[in-house]
Amino acid sequence: MGDMTNSDFYSKNQRNESSHGGEFGCTMEELRSLMELRGTEAVVKIKETYGDTDTICRRLKTSPVEGDLLPADGLFIQGNDLKIDESSLTGESDQVRKSVDKDPMLLSGTHVMEGSGRMVVTAVGVNSQTGIIFTLLGAGGEEEEKKDKKGKPNALVDQKRSKMQDGNVDASQSKAKQQDGAAAMEMQPLKSAEGGDTDDKKKASMHKKEKSVLQGKLTKLAVQIGKAGLVMSAITVIILVLYFTVDTFVVNQKPWLPECTPVYVQYFVKFFIIGVTVLVVAVPEGLPLAVTISLAYSVKKMMKDNNLVRHLDACETMGNATAICSDKTGTLTTNRMTVVQVYVGDVHYKEVPDPSSINAKTMELLVSAIAINSAYTTKILPPEKEGALPKQVGNKTECGLLGFVLDLKQDYESVRSQMPEEKLYKVYTFNSVRKSMSTVIKLPDESFRMYSKGASEIVLKKCCKILNGAGEPRVFRPRDRDEMVKKVIEPMACDGLRTICVAYRDLPGSPEPDWDNENDILNDLTCICVVGIEDPVRPEVPEAIRKCQRAGITVRMVTGDNINTARAIAIKCGIIHPGEDFLCLEGKEFNRRIRNEKGEIEQERIDKIWPKLRVLARSSPTDKHTLVKGIIDSTHTEQRQVVAVTGDGTNDGPALKKADVGFAMGIAGTDVAKEASDIILTDDNFSSIVKAVMWGRNVYDSISKFLQFQLTVNVVAVIVAFTGACITQDSPLKAVQMLWVNLIMDTFASLALATEPPTESLLLRKPYGRNKPLISRTMMKNILGHAVYQLTLIFTLLFVGEKMFQIDSGRNAPLHSPPSEHYTIIFNTFVMMQLFNEINARKIHGERNVFDGIFRNPIFCTIVLGTFTIQIVIVQFGGKPFSCSPLQLDQWLWCIFIGMGELVWGQVIATIPTSRLKFLKEAGRLTQKEEIPEEELNEDVEEIDHAERELRRGQILWFRGLNRIQTQIRVVKAFRSSLYEGLEKPESRTSIHNFMAHPEFRVEDSQPHIPLIDDTDLEEDAALKQNSSPPSSLNKNNSAIDSGINLTTDTSKSATSSSPGSPIHSLETSL
Repeated sequence: MGDMTNSDFYSKNQRNESSHGGEFGCTMEELRSLMELRGTEAVVKIKETYGDTDTICRRLKTSPVEGDLLPADGLFIQGNDLKIDESSLTGESDQVRKSVDKDPMLLSGTHVMEGSGRMVVTAVGVNSQTGIIFTLLGAGGEEEEKKDKKGKPNALVDQKRSKMQDGNVDASQSKAKQQDGAAAMEMQPLKSAEGGDTDDKKKASMHKKEKSVLQGKLTKLAVQIGKAGLVMSAITVIILVLYFTVDTFVVNQKPWLPECTPVYVQYFVKFFIIGVTVLVVAVPEGLPLAVTISLAYSVKKMMKDNNLVRHLDACETMGNATAICSDKTGTLTTNRMTVVQVYVGDVHYKEVPDPSSINAKTMELLVSAIAINSAYTTKILPPEKEGALPKQVGNKTECGLLGFVLDLKQDYESVRSQMPEEKLYKVYTFNSVRKSMSTVIKLPDESFRMYSKGASEIVLKKCCKILNGAGEPRVFRPRDRDEMVKKVIEPMACDGLRTICVAYRDLPGSPEPDWDNENDILNDLTCICVVGIEDPVRPEVPEAIRKCQRAGITVRMVTGDNINTARAIAIKCGIIHPGEDFLCLEGKEFNRRIRNEKGEIEQERIDKIWPKLRVLARSSPTDKHTLVKGIIDSTHTEQRQVVAVTGDGTNDGPALKKADVGFAMGIAGTDVAKEASDIILTDDNFSSIVKAVMWGRNVYDSISKFLQFQLTVNVVAVIVAFTGACITQDSPLKAVQMLWVNLIMDTFASLALATEPPTESLLLRKPYGRNKPLISRTMMKNILGHAVYQLTLIFTLLFVGEKMFQIDSGRNAPLHSPPSEHYTIIFNTFVMMQLFNEINARKIHGERNVFDGIFRNPIFCTIVLGTFTIQIVIVQFGGKPFSCSPLQLDQWLWCIFIGMGELVWGQVIATIPTSRLKFLKEAGRLTQKEEIPEEELNEDVEEIDHAERELRRGQILWFRGLNRIQTQIRVVKAFRSSLYEGLEKPESRTSIHNFMAHPEFRVEDSQPHIPLIDDTDLEEDAALKQNSSPPSSLNKNNSAIDSGINLTTDTSKSATSSSPGSPIHSLETSL
């Protein structure tokens, strides 16, 4: 019945404040809570509250609109064979059949795939299920700001325009956004009337992004080093000035003559320049550069590993990830139904058999049965891109069967061309009653043949024969059927496969059978084969998950699929291993465990569940968001958990936004998912996430390598300049030389060390965590060890170098004397030591082979050789500007030899065990208080993130809308009823697609005795494990099954105390 045109609806509302309650017979609140439900629960609610859908139609005035994309939420009131693709909301590709008596709920943003129907609209804009997701995502914060400034109706036009430019191509999404805008506009005057200032402040803080962990640590470290440098430079200048003044005017008792003033001023300027040089060398301005270079380089290289990074810091955050919450369909699996096992000719094949092993007669029947008895619109097309998989079009299960025909090296198209669709004599389409599909064809001899396929347990009951290995039918008795169920179908089901039986029957041509008598026709079948179909795990996923687990990252599966399939896939992926202590929960059970009596989510309850939770099945988008938020906010572990989330559907948007790093699928992902993500996997492959982890850890290590190198140079340069200045009145390293050293150690070194490619060894250690210091003890040992070597040699050269090389001393030279060989050798040796130490700095964990993989980084080799070449030019031809005097070949060789001593000294340092050096301190640690940058503390006091605030804002707007309809007292009553009569807390209303509605969270006055989980529940579980029935003891090797039994026992206890009709009673927790 279509969509109430928005303009009419909203103008009515603006004219008549009580329009919801008066003109329409239901309030927004009632409709919204109704749309939360699905299936039979929705039907029961409609009957209880309104009688039937006609009553709702009479209450809601509507105008018809047609289309295959649903623009609003509504109730199905009449129609034929309506099938809806809800994958944009649930992520599950199976089409959902709608009917007035079974599942009448139609949701915005979903597509009509088959059939036709009429619906009555119940919710649009922010109140529709798609609208709620956008509210969760924080869609349109900027537009609302604009609107607040203008506060005029024409702001709505701008909003529609800007929202349509959001990049969400999907018409439904842009439509939902327009409605969103309209709804927000309708309530806008109230918003500006009530404290707009606080909203502005919130918005200002909303757009401020919290610094990444690495940025926080580096900022802190850079500030500390900078302060130390400033102090050193100030002391240097003070000492130089005092020494000169005391020496000249006190010791030598020279008077200050006016004509000498310019000379003295030059001395003071020289001292000041030395001080500034020390400061410049001490301040690590290369740190931000190194981070940027490392991230930018990583991002560029990650593109080749199929990771498109949208936010630069996501790459670095990924290195600290401790948990990955992954979607199942399309991420861990291929999202292509495939036949993986088959029972044909009395043989059970665990994989697709060789065509030669199947009898020719059986093969012909099998190919015809599959090709003819499936929708002709279902086909398999060649792949769009080279190397990709063939494209499946139409019903996913039928595509799997057609793929099976192709795997058997047969061609279904030739069969279809011989028997075109118009020649099919009779078709019994698949429906929920038949649970099978049958097609009748007329054979050349005027007799009929019927091909049938469907759920194995249904079709096998109708089979009285089965084809043997020779392709001949043999008798198939009930006893044989039971044996087949036990030996073939149950093992397939245990592997998480969907079993389908393919059969046929020959019927006589005269007399022609009564086709309407289905019971007689669909009987006496001959079974051709039974196939096991599944959405197979991607081949590279188990190895990728194993790498994640070895790297200290917990992988959890969060899916909308049923718990048995989810558990089977989780075992195949390696997410759960038999014998481990883990939890597999359904969305309903998860919600029951984390909520208190009022239906509110409690962090302590989540903390009891998430450490062991590995599979969350039948979950709604809100469950995924709740789980991710619960893990991030948890204080259960020493380190704060860093959570990555993968997803492809619109329903994954809120969780992707909330996660520390959100991965969206590039091929299968919707625009909403991509918009909410930080990294897009261009090949939809889970193993690309492992590459992202490697690159993230590599960024961290690259920064540490750079720090190790730079701090050594810093320490040496500052001490040399400071000590030299204090003892000889002059810095051995001149200002321009210091700047060249600064250039080497900042810009060039950051390029060389920040571009190291990652290695597999990065995945052999646990994540560093937020509190791990940037400079470890080993690094501190390396920094101080190399500094000792360099300082010893430089001071040796400074004080006795002229004797060793038989040259003039450069100490205590007059103001404008020419450059001396002595000081040039010191400068050259210093630079050579830095160059060879740069090779040492490539390893930060105490490895001995510093040359390992050096040629895999051409940038490093180029920079080291380039720096060496430029150094030769500076020394030989730099002259006065660089304060250098050309050196002889033997002097050059000595400088290089001393520099190479760094490599030998590095080996000496590596032999000293770090554990012995207790006095070494770590640096660059981010303490708990500093996790949030100080300037943002005041705004982020409430610890509410962007999505959360948007959610609250949506709710506030909604409640203000109610204010206009009802008086203040009635609103208070509504709040009271929401608390005591069990209406869910606003957060739980954001559920978009309830696989589970939450009525079991209601604590009604009539049933105060429903036991809800409490702190003792886990102890009860433990007790249940011990006292459980014999089956659980048989299954000791599989804790997942144990947990299933506990759940069943537990829920049955609660169910007995509740009424038999209550949703808890029918809670699905299957073994």
